[in-house]
Amino acid sequence: MSVTSDLHLKTNPRRWPAPRATLTLLKPHTWFPPMWAYLCGVVSVGISPSDHLFLVVLGVILAGPIVCGMSQAANDWCDRHVDAINEPDRPIPSGRIPGRWGLYIALAMTALGLVIGYQLGPWGFGATILAVLAAWAYSAEPFRAKKSGLWGPGLCGLAYETLPWITGAAVLSAGAPRAEIILVAILYGLGAHGIMTLNDFKAIEGDRQMGLRSLPVVLGPDRAAKVACWVMAIPQALVIGLLLLWDKPLHALGVTAMLAVQLAAMRVLLRDPEGKTPWYQGMGILFYITGMMIAATALRSVGV
Repeated sequence: MSVTSDLHLKTNPRRWPAPRATLTLLKPHTWFPPMWAYLCGVVSVGISPSDHLFLVVLGVILAGPIVCGMSQAANDWCDRHVDAINEPDRPIPSGRIPGRWGLYIALAMTALGLVIGYQLGPWGFGATILAVLAAWAYSAEPFRAKKSGLWGPGLCGLAYETLPWITGAAVLSAGAPRAEIILVAILYGLGAHGIMTLNDFKAIEGDRQMGLRSLPVVLGPDRAAKVACWVMAIPQALVIGLLLLWDKPLHALGVTAMLAVQLAAMRVLLRDPEGKTPWYQGMGILFYITGMMIAATALRSVGV
């Protein structure tokens, strides 16, 4: 935001949220992981999505723009004091989302998410309730799981990857997913702990000042990056082992190739964790989620 715009907001504070700032608050670039995970769940059950297109589309919209968007609004509202230090140009600390509008938007989207989740039947509605609770527990007091570098990224990874994967599978099959689907979904959710840890690198100074014990704050950037890499790699290695056990060698080879590219990218990341984290988030994570879909495709005929 320009200096002129900043001075204008200080002398003429807004009464209503700026439309573009509202979209920024919801962070569309974060919607993809849960949407993709939901689709992985859909694929993994081996039922034709075209026969349930309404449930597929509605679930993708719910997982991404609505529930994930709500979680971003809630997080920015609860983090407004930290963001004033780390990223003062964000919508709330900059004044483009004035007063308590950030909270109102998060609450309104929470209600919208529950209404839409109800349309997905008991499994979809139950998963929506869990997702909403996880979003608020991550950001808001008295729980504020993001204070912990262990529980915060763990909760976020399970909510972003495991829960929508299981939800997509359950909604399409109208019942509890197979044990193999749940196991793989949990492993990829645990691996996402490392991805969420990398996301904390951009807020080290503000987290330190506000008492948030993220892994980069507690361990330092170098050690935290090593932990994040191990946490991302080990679950994928376990998925490869499971695919071999389930007689899916070609799918296991595909996930192995995706992991090999990530390992090469991790070597670059570890040379300069703070400087290379944005690069890794843009490149390495692509191969993580590609491996997810390869595993989901394999699961179509496992345990059937």
